[in-house]
Amino acid sequence: MAKQSAPRRDLYAEVTDKIVAALEAGTAPWSCPWDRTGEITLPINESTGAFYQGINIPMLWMAQQERGFTSARWLTYKQASEKGGQVRKGEKGTGIIFYKTLEKDSGRVDADTGEALKDHIPMLRGFTVFNLDQIDGIDAPLPAATGEGFDPIAIGEAVMQAAGVPVHHGGARAYYMPGADTITLPDRVRFEKAEDYYATALHELTHATKHPTRCDRKRYEHENSKVSYAFEELVAEMGSAFLMAALGISGDVQEHADYLDSWLTLLRQDKRAIFKAAAQAQKAANWALDAHAAAAGDSARRTA
Repeated sequence: MAKQSAPRRDLYAEVTDKIVAALEAGTAPWSCPWDRTGEITLPINESTGAFYQGINIPMLWMAQQERGFTSARWLTYKQASEKGGQVRKGEKGTGIIFYKTLEKDSGRVDADTGEALKDHIPMLRGFTVFNLDQIDGIDAPLPAATGEGFDPIAIGEAVMQAAGVPVHHGGARAYYMPGADTITLPDRVRFEKAEDYYATALHELTHATKHPTRCDRKRYEHENSKVSYAFEELVAEMGSAFLMAALGISGDVQEHADYLDSWLTLLRQDKRAIFKAAAQAQKAANWALDAHAAAAGDSARRTA
């Protein structure tokens, strides 16, 4: 009798189910946790120094919160061994994903050159990482010195200015107007703390990146217009969280409880929606950070 193969994993469904469970429990998975060294940051690979991207960010943030890890630094088992560390016996890793492109013959040829054409098929693959808290033999980085370095409020201001989107203040609402391509924010005195102002500003800036001159983000099509709008809010929520973590600012956007039901409807109907939203949020955050880096470079040249 032929041996039956194990059922193929559906990574899209697995990740989406985790996000849905967190939302049903009242926790936004894209809420960045504190690193208990005093650092608030994007999850980072301790071996390569690279920040994780896209859907892996909320996945690792969820694991850090749920399991009480004090570090935002992660390694594969092999990377830990190569750095002289040892994952402790019995520790359970955290699953994340990466995309791999499969190349195969298309059966077609180039009409001009006669060369065989290839199809490039994106494949989702899973792998396992361990938090630095789960590994012996690798010292955690020392806490950053206080009272030195950049002012997080100043960097938030700089990123908003570099984006070049006009910002108006007044009233009690925050919103982006696509037709006018402007952001409106409440007066700063309405915010409990400055960090919350920048969290809100970066949320609206993420909305603004859908403009054709920036990321040219297309509308998510759904028969329910409220769900389509909720997808855009999902992108903005994650975009703001990614930017806040990248800039080292800890603040909160006004709660969007009105979108919770729509988010759950969206994710239950489309297991790839959270991947799409995370990818768009990452693209928006990268655009804003690149604009800031370019502006900072120009400023350095002018003052040199």
